[in-house]
Amino acid sequence: MQNKRQKILATLTVLACLGLTQQARAVNQQDLEQFKATGSCSRCDLSGADLSGANLTRVILRDANLKGANFNGTNLTGADLTGANLEAAVLSNTNLTAASFTGALLKSASLENANMSFTSMMSANLEGANLRGARLGYTNFRGAYFRLTTMSNGNVTGDKPYGWSLQRAQKRDCEKFKIEDRARGSVCSTEQVTEETPTRRE
Repeated sequence: MQNKRQKILATLTVLACLGLTQQARAVNQQDLEQFKATGSCSRCDLSGADLSGANLTRVILRDANLKGANFNGTNLTGADLTGANLEAAVLSNTNLTAASFTGALLKSASLENANMSFTSMMSANLEGANLRGARLGYTNFRGAYFRLTTMSNGNVTGDKPYGWSLQRAQKRDCEKFKIEDRARGSVCSTEQVTEETPTRRE
């Protein structure tokens, strides 16, 4: 019993050093130690973690399991969460400037009032996600999946997939979201048709 108590205390000490709190049943000691030491924990399991208010600038969490994690008010500027599982995660009031969520699963995630300027959401799954009040300056949503998604203006997308993310009425507005010169395609919805863009761009 004494050894068990010592292990629990050691785990809580590690979490305190990280400035994080987490439910004991979800703690992965090895992953937490790696994250603490290096700021890099690809493919690690931090599901259900409470990372709210932490400074996680430029951390690497590629392909990590962050399902249900709480990032409320966290600084994730320049962080790499490519391919991460963030289903039902809370990213409200979070600084995501220049972070990468390419190919990430953000189904039912909350991104209310998040700063998503220059954030890559390419090919991300945003089904049922809440982006109300989010700052979307030059956010790259190319190839992202939108279904019943609450957009920054409060509008909810339809019950069907969108080929490209944000719908723009004019071709020139679509091009504003192309932040990579070598990137192909358009960031407009594939179903958007206007006088200036009479046919769908592929």
